[in-house]
Amino acid sequence: MNDIIGKPTSKCKIAAGLFWADYGVLGAQVEELTAAGVDWIHIEMRDGKYMDFAAPRGGIDIVEAARAHTDLEIEVQLQMWRPSTDLYKQLADIGANLITLPLETTGEMTAQHLTYIQDLGLKIGVWAWQGTPISAFEQYVDWVDIIEYECRAPFWKPLKGAQSPHVMDPIMVTNIQRMRDMVQAAGRADEVDIMEDGGLNAGNVAEFIQAGMTVGEFSSPLLKGPNGKLKPGTGDIERAVKKLRDAMNAA
Repeated sequence: MNDIIGKPTSKCKIAAGLFWADYGVLGAQVEELTAAGVDWIHIEMRDGKYMDFAAPRGGIDIVEAARAHTDLEIEVQLQMWRPSTDLYKQLADIGANLITLPLETTGEMTAQHLTYIQDLGLKIGVWAWQGTPISAFEQYVDWVDIIEYECRAPFWKPLKGAQSPHVMDPIMVTNIQRMRDMVQAAGRADEVDIMEDGGLNAGNVAEFIQAGMTVGEFSSPLLKGPNGKLKPGTGDIERAVKKLRDAMNAA
């Protein structure tokens, strides 16, 4: 098992999201992402209550399937209303390595739940949608492994072909800079990853890296092409990872 979450390096890391995975060949896609050199697997687990503009997805079965096909760390980003400690224990038992809690819905229990997750031996993180004040993250910087700020919700817009289905608000670059400054001021620049999520691609990733992002979450750039979802065995996933990595290394 690799061990790189919460350990920023000189090179920005790739968290491969499974939002655009083809569940019919999920294992093969995870294996190809792993072989192509992504840094960890990012799974968004929804309950359909919080973020009620989209159906539930990324359940326990998806985490189990991904775990069986990779030795990379697996992050479960909970997009849920009031997640429970029972869920955290179940995720630990099936091989999750990092649980990221939603600041907007975990509310007054966030600190207690982070402690519970940490006591399970897992890494911990917090995330929120654009619009949540950046100051809301400040009290957690001293002890989490990662903070994630996600571009506006709902983020869908009608597009065709290989285009990203996300809207990237230009203000997010400044937001990442502010996150970086907050982490540096806490003296944890070498211990806390800063992630941007939603709308990143090879064309805009450089400005986020220059702003201080240490890991980007990517799904459609790695698993979606002009003809739909990328199929394993074609080399398309490997090429997609290489294209993204080349753009990141050049930043």
